[in-house]
Amino acid sequence: MTLSNETFEQLLHEVRRFIVDECMPLEQQVDRDDVIPESVVQGMRALGLFGHSIPQQYGGAGLDTEQLARVNIEVSQAATTFRARFGGNTGIASESLVVDGTPQQKQAWLPRLASGEITGCFALTEPEAGSDATAMQTVAERDGDDYLITGRKCFITNAPIAGLFTVFARSEPGTTGASGVSAFLIERGTPGLHTPPAYRKMGQHGSPVGEVVLERCRVPASAIVGDAPGQGFRTAMKALNKQRINLAALCVGPAIRLVDEMVRFAATRKQFGQPIGEFQLVQQMIAESNTEVHAARALVLETARKRDAGADVTMEASMCKLFASEMCGRVADRAVQVFGGSGYIADNVAERFYRDVRLFRLYEGTSQIHLVNIARRTMARARAAEHAGA
Repeated sequence: MTLSNETFEQLLHEVRRFIVDECMPLEQQVDRDDVIPESVVQGMRALGLFGHSIPQQYGGAGLDTEQLARVNIEVSQAATTFRARFGGNTGIASESLVVDGTPQQKQAWLPRLASGEITGCFALTEPEAGSDATAMQTVAERDGDDYLITGRKCFITNAPIAGLFTVFARSEPGTTGASGVSAFLIERGTPGLHTPPAYRKMGQHGSPVGEVVLERCRVPASAIVGDAPGQGFRTAMKALNKQRINLAALCVGPAIRLVDEMVRFAATRKQFGQPIGEFQLVQQMIAESNTEVHAARALVLETARKRDAGADVTMEASMCKLFASEMCGRVADRAVQVFGGSGYIADNVAERFYRDVRLFRLYEGTSQIHLVNIARRTMARARAAEHAGA
C-alpha cells in the first residue's frame, strides 16, 4: 500500500523543510570536516528518511517508484552527501530484501533498516569486477551448513559505517558469468569481515566509501537472500533497475539547485555596468540548463510511472541514468562558467557541486556501459518486432 496523495504531499513538504533548514546551512562544514553531525542523522531518523521505500508493515513509508523519485529530487537539492547517508537503506541496500528476501529475513532486517538503527550497504563491485560485475572473484565455499566467504569489495558506499552488508559471491564452483552467484546478508561483527578506513575522495565529503574485506568469513546458509543459492545476480539486477531510476532523480535535484544559484548570481554580479544576466551568452547557459533539467525530470517521472504500472523498464532505466547524469554534469560545468573565477574557489556552491556530481556518471553503471546496454536492447526490440510481423 502506498501513501495517499494528500499524505505524500505533506511528507514531501516536511522533507523540503528539513533539507532547506537543516542540511543546506551545513554544506560547507560537512564538505570541510568530511562528516555529517550526528544530530542531523538523528533528524533523518525522526523524519523517517531511512525507510521511505520499505513496505509499511516493516516500518517504512512504502513509497512507490514515482513518489520516491520525487523525494529524491527534493533531497538532492542539498549536497548529495546528505541523501547518501540514508539513501542506501531506502534504496539499493534494502531493495534486495524487499524483492527477494524470505519472510524471516525481511522481519529480521527491514524494520531496523527503516528506522535507521542500522545502515546497510550493497557490496558488489570488486577491484577486477566493476562494469563487468559477473567477473567477481569473491567465492563462497560450502562447509557443512555454512559458507566460508573470501574476497575483497571496493567503492562501497557506507561500508565503513554499515551494520548490514549484502555481499555477492560465487557460491557454485565451476560456474561463470551471472550463474552461480549468491547474495549473502552479513552483519558487522561477523568474524572474517572487516572494513578498512574510508577513501579520501574528490567530492561527496561526509559520505564514507570504502572496501569490504572477507577472509574465510563464516555465515550460515540461511544468510542467502531468498534462500535461493545461485540467484544473487538476478537479485542484484532487480535492485539496480530501481536504483538507476533513483539515481537519475538524484541527478535532477542538484541541477535544479544549480540553475537557481546561476540565476541568483547572474542577477547580482555586475560587469560593464550591468548584471551579467543581461548578457545573452550567460542567458544561453541558463536557458540550456533549465531546459535539460525539465527534460530529465520528465523522463525520470514517466519511467517511474511505467515501473509502477508493472512494465519492464530495464532499457528506460538505463536511459534515465545516462541522460540525467550527463545532464547534471553539463549543468554543473555551466554553473562554474557563470560564476567565473568565484566558481573555481573552494567553499563555493558551484565548485562543491561540480566535484560532487562527477561521480554520477560512474556509479550504477558508467555512461559508456549504459550506451552499450541501450543500443543492444534497442536493436533486440527491433528484431523482435520484425519477427512478430513476419
